[in-house]
Amino acid sequence: MADATGSPAVPYAHRLAAFATAARDEPLPPAVTADVVGRILDTVGNCLAALEGGEGSEAQAAVGRMARRAGGVPEASVIGSAERLPADRAALLTGTLAHALDFDDTHLPSVLHPSASVVPAALAAGEAAGASGRELIAAVAAGGEVCVRLGLASYDAALRNSVFFEKGLHATSICGTVGAAVAAGLLYGLGGDRLADALGIACSLGGGIIEANRTGGTVKRVHCGWAAHAGVSAAQLAAEGITGPPTVLEGRFGFFRAYLDDAWHAGPFLAGLDRMGLDGAWELPRTVFKPYPSNHFTHPGIDCALALRAAGLDPDTVESAELGVAAAPLRTIGEPRALKVRPTTPYHAKFSGPYTVASALIGGGGLGLHLDDFSPEAFGDRRRLALAEKVGVVVDERCDEEFPRSFGAVLRVRTYDGRRWEHRVRSSRGGPGNPLTLDELETKYRLNAARVLPEEEATALAARIRALPDRGDLRGLLPTRGGRAG
Repeated sequence: MADATGSPAVPYAHRLAAFATAARDEPLPPAVTADVVGRILDTVGNCLAALEGGEGSEAQAAVGRMARRAGGVPEASVIGSAERLPADRAALLTGTLAHALDFDDTHLPSVLHPSASVVPAALAAGEAAGASGRELIAAVAAGGEVCVRLGLASYDAALRNSVFFEKGLHATSICGTVGAAVAAGLLYGLGGDRLADALGIACSLGGGIIEANRTGGTVKRVHCGWAAHAGVSAAQLAAEGITGPPTVLEGRFGFFRAYLDDAWHAGPFLAGLDRMGLDGAWELPRTVFKPYPSNHFTHPGIDCALALRAAGLDPDTVESAELGVAAAPLRTIGEPRALKVRPTTPYHAKFSGPYTVASALIGGGGLGLHLDDFSPEAFGDRRRLALAEKVGVVVDERCDEEFPRSFGAVLRVRTYDGRRWEHRVRSSRGGPGNPLTLDELETKYRLNAARVLPEEEATALAARIRALPDRGDLRGLLPTRGGRAG
């Protein structure tokens, strides 16, 4: 209900704060608890894999040097290190690890990655505050829900895309800062006006530009780390008495106007928010897990290539190939063409439709394509790069109609003998129409953890995370082995 000025009777920040406080103080639906435990496991596994080093490790090392330089009270753990840092800087480093490999979960249709900011912020703030496992889970659930609902508000059906994305803004880091502040604020004991203040402060601290997706640069690896850091900082500032504008979201100079040009939608943002009990329509569990460590827009093309390979296509016989995708993904994975057929770095290759299709046709690891397919050795493979140059990326009308509620693709290949091959997927593996099974998620975690931890330690860590609902203290939860984090 709005007043005479068109403003809601209860500011949206306060409605979100009331929902989050209820999520902390009342029992969560069992399905939400199980989902969040899976997200924490997936995030920790992604962080462990990022500790291995290789291309991109200098970015996290730089973040680590910066995080340690200022010293401070040792409040929270960082995955892969025996050191403890102030909570905001522990969140910075863990969040950087969580997003470093582009292996983190994705919410549709907002096309953002909630866990890589919210989980690191919650782990750091929860340990600093002496929280229990149940309190950690509730904070991740509430912060993740706020994050994806802000993303939902940005989806424009006419554009078939997020307004954030159309403007070149990284919804993951912008909305992730707000979600991280909600999670951290709950763990610091904030509620009501103080939690709304934390949210309002966070809206001034988030940012992110996605040009690196197209043309390279290491800054994107830091986006989720900075969002986690800013979220913890926002909660700490609110606890000390700094206040945020009550109309920070809907106001004349608020979040929705500043970031989305007022082209936002209250319906999906608010749907069922005041009834989020056992029967509430939680949005966070619709967030999908990635089977492949690359930009999610590349996944349907990878699926198509794997299917054609399984059908007997010999990559050495390919004369030409055409990957059809929706218009919005094409701008990330197909343009500029010169940089997509010849990516500048292994990390940049994660955002290339031609490179990922070529890698899947030649043969990938893990669940079909894994981290070794983006190693310096694979990136320098002339056979792989020669095949990538044969792959064109075009707009496919059917994929465009279904995007972004599902990521689809069609791959058409012509071989030297004149034969034509074709495969289409409507929802990429791991997507809403084709979710990863629990066994596949466990396999992903184990493949990631095995890169830096002995099998028995990886198994013990997974058991500790599964037991979070009954854990009384977060100290000792995270592994200190795996190489120094940064």
